[in-house]
Amino acid sequence: EAMDPKPEIEDSCKPRCVKQLISYEACVKRIEEDENGQKHCTGQYFDYWGCIDQCVS
Repeated sequence: EAMDPKPEIEDSCKPRCVKQLISYEACVKRIEEDENGQKHCTGQYFDYWGCIDQCVS
């Protein structure tokens, strides 16, 4: 059975993207108390995964 190498490659890239991950996690903590659901961390999320994607490619 063939295995998808993408998850393993992404994991190997995570150390290069720590700054973006910390930024995303800080945002998540900041908005935990948002009761109206208006705040989000979409930008930080895409910054993190953009870093991972750039490393993988």
